[in-house]
Amino acid sequence: MPARILDGKWVRDQIFTSLKPRIGRLSRQPGLAVVLVGHDPGSEIYVRNKVKACEELGIYSEKITPPPDILTPDLLGIIEGLNERPEIDGILVQTPLPRQIDSRKVLAAISPDKDVDGFHPLNVGNLVANIPASRACTPAGIMEMLRRYEIPIAGKHAVVIGRSDIVGKPMALLLLHANATVTICHSKTADLAAEARRADILVAAIGRPEFITKDFIKPGATVIDVGMNRSSDGTRRLLGDVNAEHVKEIAGAYTPVPGGVGPLTIAMLMSNTVDAAERHLCST
Repeated sequence: MPARILDGKWVRDQIFTSLKPRIGRLSRQPGLAVVLVGHDPGSEIYVRNKVKACEELGIYSEKITPPPDILTPDLLGIIEGLNERPEIDGILVQTPLPRQIDSRKVLAAISPDKDVDGFHPLNVGNLVANIPASRACTPAGIMEMLRRYEIPIAGKHAVVIGRSDIVGKPMALLLLHANATVTICHSKTADLAAEARRADILVAAIGRPEFITKDFIKPGATVIDVGMNRSSDGTRRLLGDVNAEHVKEIAGAYTPVPGGVGPLTIAMLMSNTVDAAERHLCST
């Protein structure tokens, strides 16, 4: 029986459909400010897609593009100005930032109630304690996908390959809160393939194209591929962290690249922005 494809676009469309009536009930448009420093091609594509999603949903979006050589104090001033604007519900600083910028200081300067990326230390603490707050968009989107495809999590063994603050760590915590038994693997893990083969749910977030082969996949497992890598053969094809042909043969369900996890990240950013707008308007 062929592996089931988990369609991120279908999940995104469901999330957007649920957001539209919530936006319509608000007394003003939700507002999202995106700060893009420099000219990273990947970042520019992401920001363009985020602005497009805002337009589709009726969310006010504002793109701020400081000069590439801006210094940390000046960028902090921009963030402070956005924190004080009541019509801006969410602030997103697109990473990676140029080397001269102290990224940690900038992300920590965003007001926690406007942190729609879920990266502020207070919101990370809320995640650890399982207190409602903005969650990191990609892991939150993956949880939505598992829920909407009715893939059981409680009591299952989940393996997360990757320990980044953006995906790996929050992914592991969300799965733990959903009562999975969770193993986090990384570059120093002994016998990585053997650890991965224990997974009922395998999340690959390591940034190495097609690194996960059939040797890593338990037959019937659900495989979530977070990787977005460009091929080095001159075609610039988009490749996941999982070998696509191998996963089709062995997994019970899997996310394709592209069209799997990617659409979920933007969908959850929109969801976090609407959540923030509802909180702000309820408190005024």
